[in-house]
Amino acid sequence: MQMNLSFWRSAVLVYLALHTPPSRAGQPQSEITFGAYNLENYTLTGSERTRPKSQPARDALAKVVAGVAPDILGVCEMGEEAALADLEHRLKEQGLSLPYREYVPGPDPDRHLALLSRFPIVRRKSLPKVPFQLNGRPELVRRGFLDVSIQVNSGYTLRLVGVHFKSKLPSPAGEDLIRRCEADQLRLLVESILSEDPRANLLVYGDLNDTREQPAVRQALGPWGGAFSLQDLAAEDPQGQRWTHYRQFTGVYSRIDYLLINRALRPEVTGSARISGAPEWKRASDHRLIYARISPQDR
Repeated sequence: MQMNLSFWRSAVLVYLALHTPPSRAGQPQSEITFGAYNLENYTLTGSERTRPKSQPARDALAKVVAGVAPDILGVCEMGEEAALADLEHRLKEQGLSLPYREYVPGPDPDRHLALLSRFPIVRRKSLPKVPFQLNGRPELVRRGFLDVSIQVNSGYTLRLVGVHFKSKLPSPAGEDLIRRCEADQLRLLVESILSEDPRANLLVYGDLNDTREQPAVRQALGPWGGAFSLQDLAAEDPQGQRWTHYRQFTGVYSRIDYLLINRALRPEVTGSARISGAPEWKRASDHRLIYARISPQDR
């Protein structure tokens, strides 16, 4: 009887060891993962400009995200709020529970910014309407800015700002100029945040629709070495490639999705950023998921 009891006790311990995910097992965690992903029109209903995202595409997208298993996921091109609920449900089916959410209903009727988190959102300062002047005429940042603070543990808060600049589709006013104006507004927001709290752990993420050398990206980063400047976390996939977007119309691969961090957050970023190498990427979206790991302890 004693032998049987010892055997079953050992079996239970082995089972628990094998079936407890290491990233979720203890508190506080030594690392958390933040992911950013342009979902390519994740809508259930569609519109005059977009088609509903197919079920196979949504299934593939959930697998891509689950393969990275982010603790916090910031997304672009989210459709209606029901579509965000659909994504949350699909991720839960994949074993990834992200119950806290933020949704920004910006001026673009089809594509929105959103965020899902395993940790509670303790401060919401998102800006659905951000005005600016374009050639002397009033305009709005098309997707607004997502801005939340997340309480990762009792001693660590992460400030996240999500953006999605004007696409490369031609505009009479000039798509490059519009992105530069949106970058001006983002820079004002970053400087406002860091003026208020220079020690904030700030991560700006999203699709800037421009490459690293272009004015909009340079403006988002700020003056090199400045107190309010941001650092670009260049990400790589398992093969060492850095492209994050494939534009089928031109056949061009480019890096237009970014993770930008301030000086206070730099010591807490573990290693370099990464790009998901999931084989489902092309069925899921025309972008690839980028992510970084953070040690949630102020240094």
